[in-house]
Amino acid sequence: MTHVRDRFAQALEGLTPGYFALVMASGILSVGMHLEDLVVLSRVLLGVCAAAYVVLVVLTVLRFLRHRAAVVEDFTDPRRAFGFFTFVAGTNVLGVRLGLADWPGATAALLVAAGVVWLVLGYVVPWTAVLGRQERPVVASANGTWFIWVVASQSVATAAATIEPLYASGRRELALLAVVSWSVGVFLYAAVGVFVALRLMLYPFGPEELTPPYWVSMGALAITVLAGARIVEMADAPMVRVTRDLIAGVAVVFWAFATWLIPVLVAAGWWRHVRRGIPLRYDATLWSLVFPLGMYAVAGIYLGKADDLPVVEAIGRGELWVAFGVWLLVFTAMIRHVVNTVFRSSHGTPAASATPQAAPTR
Repeated sequence: MTHVRDRFAQALEGLTPGYFALVMASGILSVGMHLEDLVVLSRVLLGVCAAAYVVLVVLTVLRFLRHRAAVVEDFTDPRRAFGFFTFVAGTNVLGVRLGLADWPGATAALLVAAGVVWLVLGYVVPWTAVLGRQERPVVASANGTWFIWVVASQSVATAAATIEPLYASGRRELALLAVVSWSVGVFLYAAVGVFVALRLMLYPFGPEELTPPYWVSMGALAITVLAGARIVEMADAPMVRVTRDLIAGVAVVFWAFATWLIPVLVAAGWWRHVRRGIPLRYDATLWSLVFPLGMYAVAGIYLGKADDLPVVEAIGRGELWVAFGVWLLVFTAMIRHVVNTVFRSSHGTPAASATPQAAPTR
């Protein structure tokens, strides 16, 4: 038991702030299965999403209490700090799914919590991780996790648009929040895209740095599409009335660009793992690959229905099963990783032997 506690403590200290991508991936696939009327599978994924959310909230609080220095280190590291935005996105994805299950009160409560954290992190993370660093240029540390800031913004828009028709008294405020956060997300995508592009063009970049979070560049586009489609469907409100056509057009353009990015990202993965021989093993950042696949599927299904685009809807339906297959593989690998890292007896081997397995999650 002592070894188990020691290995758990090491794993807890190395817990990546981006692990809420597990919640995001499971939740968005549950939404997709719900849209396809696959009730049982959708509920199972919802159960995984909710359970993962509770566990990760508890682990995050424990990590802050027991390993505060590690949390501060993550906040001040531009390579990892933007992973904290997965809490915002995961909270809202869970909230949206609960809204589809006729629990709008839960959606509203989670939106309030996520909205407050989104607002705070939106100022704190760029300052502590980017502007407050002495090392220059900070753009040399830009990576795919920066796009999670965009995803968080669009998740707020999606959650607000989901419950806007249900709350007549707060309809204007929810419409304003949805349009503002969607607009902020669009501008953030442009800014982050420039930073990451500069990183790729101006500094050495090898296959070991081409990690799964670069898929979030596509996922951020997809959730922008989904948020836009939900805004277009919102009940009439002044803010929606003046932006509906613009948002509908931009959503289609973003879907096209997200589609174009997929072969690029697949080719990058082939180059990393096949041509350059980097082993494909479980890492917490793999959930940042699963979520974009699921989000692209749901965005296609929803956009196709909202704008009467059957081809887009068909592509989304096909992608949903691809995303679910990848989710199964990563989820199985995660369970094995947790068992091997924390619970499996090492027959007297010192607890420190678990460190190499826990380290990649950082």
